[in-house]
Amino acid sequence: MVHLRIVVPSYQSEHALDLLNATPSVCNLVYLERVARKPEGDVILCDVAREDASIVISDLKELEIDREGSIAMEVIDSQISSAGAAAVKAAEGLPTDAVIWEEVESRTSENVELSASFLIFMVLAMLIAMVGILTDQLVLIIGAMIVGPEFGPIAGICVAAVEKRRDLFKRSFSALAVGFPVGITVTFLAVLLLNAVGLVPSDFTQEHHPFTQFISSPNEWSFIVAYLAGTAGVLSLTSAKSGALIGVLISVTTIPAAANIGVAAALWDGREWVGAAEQLLLNMSAILLAGIGTLFIQRRMYMRRRRAHLHDEARVAAGLPLGHSRRVGSATYKPTDGA
Repeated sequence: MVHLRIVVPSYQSEHALDLLNATPSVCNLVYLERVARKPEGDVILCDVAREDASIVISDLKELEIDREGSIAMEVIDSQISSAGAAAVKAAEGLPTDAVIWEEVESRTSENVELSASFLIFMVLAMLIAMVGILTDQLVLIIGAMIVGPEFGPIAGICVAAVEKRRDLFKRSFSALAVGFPVGITVTFLAVLLLNAVGLVPSDFTQEHHPFTQFISSPNEWSFIVAYLAGTAGVLSLTSAKSGALIGVLISVTTIPAAANIGVAAALWDGREWVGAAEQLLLNMSAILLAGIGTLFIQRRMYMRRRRAHLHDEARVAAGLPLGHSRRVGSATYKPTDGA
């Protein structure tokens, strides 16, 4: 279940209440009149089945509540309620498979900013991977994958491509376009320093480091693993349980491959540099392809449910049109006659 706290202008309260009251997947409906102060208005509290959360929120957006008031969401971990169980049963599908698109947008928006902390994590991850490459320690490569923050912007690009959001795409792309070069450059300089003080063996070659040799050896298996990891990553982002995300980050070798570009460049190893660059490009392409494809399918499934819901009688109770959305910019928007 998802708990909604809705601050609504008083003149729209009746419409919102009628909508929520007529929706079978909504329960525990509470109305607090004229208690909101900033913005002024009424407060409506309710719980909605996760499967219908985005659909109900879309209806509330048609009432302009998000612009004149606010809609806050909070996932309920546990609820002991017969009414709640009935609401979940009334919703189509399973809670664990449901996608709350507003939640996905919020998660990606928080993790795509080109901030100082993002750059620091990128640099730290690549430096850890650098040590793993130089010492042939696979555990350090895995550690670098966990520390790396690159999956956030990658997921942001996938969401932006599916929802056609240029602003999110620009922010996500900027984070990757700056983060990777900065991390590679710092790694390059770090290897030069380590080499100057004698910490890098003069006869170092990755041919004698079998545990980390895969980082610069792209092949069909690299693509398959990256594609599967990209799919799992997006599913963990959109599902009710995102604990699998850590495992996904471990499976993807974007950070180690990028770090190896800096290592190979500092040691003047052209073959390794090319291999690492190809590995990075291959993995990024596979992850993006898998992520966009997975989100596209999930989005199509949601839009099919959304279009079916547009004919629900609950919309009539709220004064919303049947068969189409009246909100400009919506995928189901249709201007009324004479508009």
